[in-house]
Parts: sequence; structure tokens; C-alpha cells
Amino acid sequence: MNSRLSSVLIKQLSRAWICLFLLVVPAHAQSDLNLKGVIDTRVHTSPDDVTRSIDADDLARLAKQNRMRGLVLTNHWESTAALAYMVRKEVPGIEIFGGVEMDQSVGGINVEAVKRMTMMKGGWGKVVWLPTFDGVTFTNWVKKDGEGRPYSTTLVPISKDGHLIPSVLELLDFVAQHHELLLETGHNSAEEALMVVHEAHQRGVTHIIVNGAMDPVVDMTIPQMQQAAREGAYIEFAYSNAFGKKPERSMSEFADAIRKVGPQFCILSTNFVDFPSHPQALLDFMQALHKEGISVADINLMAKTNPALALGLEPPPSAR
Repeated sequence: MNSRLSSVLIKQLSRAWICLFLLVVPAHAQSDLNLKGVIDTRVHTSPDDVTRSIDADDLARLAKQNRMRGLVLTNHWESTAALAYMVRKEVPGIEIFGGVEMDQSVGGINVEAVKRMTMMKGGWGKVVWLPTFDGVTFTNWVKKDGEGRPYSTTLVPISKDGHLIPSVLELLDFVAQHHELLLETGHNSAEEALMVVHEAHQRGVTHIIVNGAMDPVVDMTIPQMQQAAREGAYIEFAYSNAFGKKPERSMSEFADAIRKVGPQFCILSTNFVDFPSHPQALLDFMQALHKEGISVADINLMAKTNPALALGLEPPPSAR
């Protein structure tokens, strides 16, 4: 073999090795993404008064099989603290939590409902959501959306004339006295969410999440997300907003916001109601963000460490 031919062959082999390296590295990074230790902080399950894709106990079994650490069960109409207790009993080995949404079925902004949730056997009722389905902003959005979605005729406001109403302030004071509780801002406007975060922070609330910051109902700008993060809130990115035939947000928009807010202030959830495999959906979400350039370490931070901290739990050993 002459020297010229040998040189060409070496160059071709070098290019082949480079191409192989570029193919293998992303695949390896993808394989590093897994559900071990993940907590999904917002899942809708049966039983409910509307159709959900899976019962709470079946989802817990599925999540456990996928080595997830935990789930937070949510329901627009009633506390899920008792359901969390029963699911833990039926499916030991996974951490299940419940909460209560301040919608009309529990009397709107109702401190007594939160008190009763905290007293439920097991103590697994940990989350307080401000109004979601019956929130003023959500209802107005549904009316404008024009897709035939149901909406509430009895609304639960949280502010008036640019200020939080007294019942919300009373609720914030109660949550501040119970550091095991997690406050979430619900389906309210970006401006109202910021008011809630600011007041909650000032009054000593330990754990705060801005729900679905890029949900079209909330529609926070990146500077608003950054402000909420500075005042101690985690910013939730829900896969439901970037999923389906007509996604409300693109994955590149999510990734851009996460970079600008900082993964240390962000949480990933599904907020799924009709996807049969919530765990697979969350893994798909993680992988999609990784394809947008978010590192495995940052994805684990948002899916494993930050949800644990928001719930007042010990973070995964690797994060200590």
C-alpha cells in the first residue's frame, strides 16, 4: 500500500471514529436519565368525578415499578390526604402525598379545610393549592379559549384592587406556622402568583411552588419567573403544556426559560389527566429537555432533588 493511499485510509477511519463517538455519547447520556428517585408533584387520578386514565393505586404500582420515589395526588374537588393514606397502605415502598385545592367545593379559601387536611391520619396531606378550576383567571381563560371546556359559575377570587384579600392572608399565615406544608399558587394570573409568593415569603412560608408558570392561564414572563425564584419559590414546568397535537409551549421555550431562571429554582411535573403511563410521560419529558441541551445533572436536580426539598424531604444521597 503506497503512502498516499495509507494517508487517505487513516483519514477515513478517523472520520468514522468521530462519527461513532458523536452517535454514542448522546445515547449514553440519554441512558443516564432514569426515574429512580423522581417525584411527580402533580398527578390527576381516579377516583374523580371526571374521567382520569388510571386509578391512584394502579399509578402508584406503576411508579414503584419504575423506581420513582413518590407522587403528589391532586383533585379539584376534595382533599387527597385520605387517598394518599390508603394508597400508601396498598402500595408500600413509595411515598404518596395529598393536598387540598381552595376551590368552591371546599368553600373556597378555607383555612378550616386545610386544618382538617393536616389532621388526617398518616399526615400525608402536605400541599395547599390556591384556586385552580374555580379561579377567576382560569375561568376567564376557559371562556375565551372557546373549546367547549367546562368552567365554574361560582368563582374564588384571591385578590382585589391589586391586593390579596384577607382570607388569603389568613391562609398564608396558617401555612407559615406549619413548615411541613407546601403552598402552590394554583391557576391564577402571573401578577397574582407574584403577589402570593411575595406575601408568603414575607410571612415565613417555607415551601412555595408557582404552578405551571408557562401554562397559558398563568403565562409568566421570564423576568417574572426570575423574581418569584428570588423570593424563594420553585418554578414548575408541566409537561401537559408541551404535549399533544397542539402543544401550548415548545420544548425549546421550556429549555430557554429553565436556563434563564436556573435549574436550581425549577421543578418538572406531568400534570397529566389522561395519559395512561404518567411515569413514561415524565421520562419522555426529561429526555426531550436533554435533547434541548439541558444536562442530565440539571434534569435530575429538577425532577428528583427540588421536588424532595419542596416537600420538606431529604434530598437524594447524591445531592447532599
